[in-house]
Amino acid sequence: MTAKKTAARKDSNWWRGAVIYQIYPRSFQDSTGDGSGDLPGITRRIEHAASLGVDAIWLSPFFKSPMADMGYDVSDYCDVDPIFGTLADFDTLVDKAHGLGLKVMIDQVISHTSDQHPWFKESRTSRDNPRADWYVWADPKPDGTAPNNWLSIFGGPAWEWDGVRRQYYMHNFLTSQPDLNFHCEAVQDALLDTVKFWLDRGVDGFRLDTVNFYFHDRKLRDNPPMEAAHAGGTADAPETNPYSFQHHLHDKTQPENVAFLKRFRALLDKYDARATVGEVGDGYRSLATVAAYTNGGDKLNMCYTFDLLSPNFTAAHIRGCVDAVEKSIKDGWICWAFSNHDVMRHVSRFTQEGDDPARVAKLALSVLAMLRGSICLYQGEELGLAEADLAFEDLRDPYGIRFWPAFKGRDGCRTPMVWEAGQPFAGFSMVKPWLPVPSAHLLLSVDHQNSESGSVLSHYRQVLAFRKAHDVLVDGDIDFVATNQDLLAFTRTKGADTVLFVFNLTREPAEFTVPEKLKGLKAVAFPGFNPSLEGHVLRLGGLDAFCGRI
Repeated sequence: MTAKKTAARKDSNWWRGAVIYQIYPRSFQDSTGDGSGDLPGITRRIEHAASLGVDAIWLSPFFKSPMADMGYDVSDYCDVDPIFGTLADFDTLVDKAHGLGLKVMIDQVISHTSDQHPWFKESRTSRDNPRADWYVWADPKPDGTAPNNWLSIFGGPAWEWDGVRRQYYMHNFLTSQPDLNFHCEAVQDALLDTVKFWLDRGVDGFRLDTVNFYFHDRKLRDNPPMEAAHAGGTADAPETNPYSFQHHLHDKTQPENVAFLKRFRALLDKYDARATVGEVGDGYRSLATVAAYTNGGDKLNMCYTFDLLSPNFTAAHIRGCVDAVEKSIKDGWICWAFSNHDVMRHVSRFTQEGDDPARVAKLALSVLAMLRGSICLYQGEELGLAEADLAFEDLRDPYGIRFWPAFKGRDGCRTPMVWEAGQPFAGFSMVKPWLPVPSAHLLLSVDHQNSESGSVLSHYRQVLAFRKAHDVLVDGDIDFVATNQDLLAFTRTKGADTVLFVFNLTREPAEFTVPEKLKGLKAVAFPGFNPSLEGHVLRLGGLDAFCGRI
């Protein structure tokens, strides 16, 4: 194979083992003085993402929207909402990112639209208009109640009555977010046309929101109760939300979705080096769903689940998640993350009383970056930001407002980036931002941490450079090493190259005996940690890590 063909193949697989940095546009940088972040603001600050050593950025939605769900309610898939800028601003951002060697992925929210989308406005006018079946409409039961027992994640039934059509329409989220009917091929065609619009503008990939929600059961059968063995909330639907009481057999994760994902992939394959990552929220079935959506090389490139977005930062939990992935996903690919825009920041989830939050942040990144798979980082985690504790009157998230105070919603992880501690609102804006800037975040600002060699920000740069410098960490095999202690120990292997990692996620010192099969192991300088290795005995402190190489 020629060098040119080898390079092209490598580029087409850029997503495999990639580090993706998620940007929440409204909270990254305000350039216009309206208190909300925007695309020119991202362009201004994008060198920060490049300085981390990431491979790509993922932009949360910036499309035209009434912003009832902060842009996840799209009213025009092919234009930029004025609060974020213009299409020209987007093109400038893509050019700047590409010039820095960064791929650009955008959020495609195609399971539903805003009720202000022209498609829905037409669909609700009658039962016989050209788009009458573009959304999920159903007649009431004889007593006038909803067609079945399906629930909305954002509270209440998943059905809303429309007086003009005298039917209910389905909404998995807000009543202003009607679900598209993917059983209608014209809907699929129209959505793929919008995807092509962005491909032609040069985007490198798509994060597919709620990718397993596209299809519903044609028969509209009731969901059964959740089995006792799987009862309890998840990261995407906490136990305070009755949505978690149902086994969602019929309102999502339908078999027809696989054929649509093949259509989506066939479109991307007409372009060079494009990629997809799907968000799978499916409770205990998530990993089986990821396997179905990524195996075979003809659907999604990779998916992420909510498994590591839980409060559980233990060796047993992480080992169990990774083991399950390795057993179920044969030729597919996983994307791991500890934080995103939908869950409490992981420093707050993982830190216990008496911990140094910065050390927890460093250890978490060290674990995540050594796992087999691609990884997503969420803006601000590289600073060790904790979850913001907001007052009810400051909330903007409809999910949090609906379930307050048992569940405070997602605004606590969406507060503005802190760039310069001495500037108004930490350099994010010159006016009061759309969400408050917590005072506790100011001392963690980018300018402070840039000047500290031992900062969380410095650690992120060092660990990501370490990952990039070792090819075995991109796509090497992973095998867990048995231990009688509560330690996370595994090897990464590619060819003759074998690297051992041992993580002590507890707060107590621990010893690890290096097995005979790893005889000749030598310690490798691992950013931020320096445990003692004497012969075959490794001594780790609490919240400690080790790397060794044969």
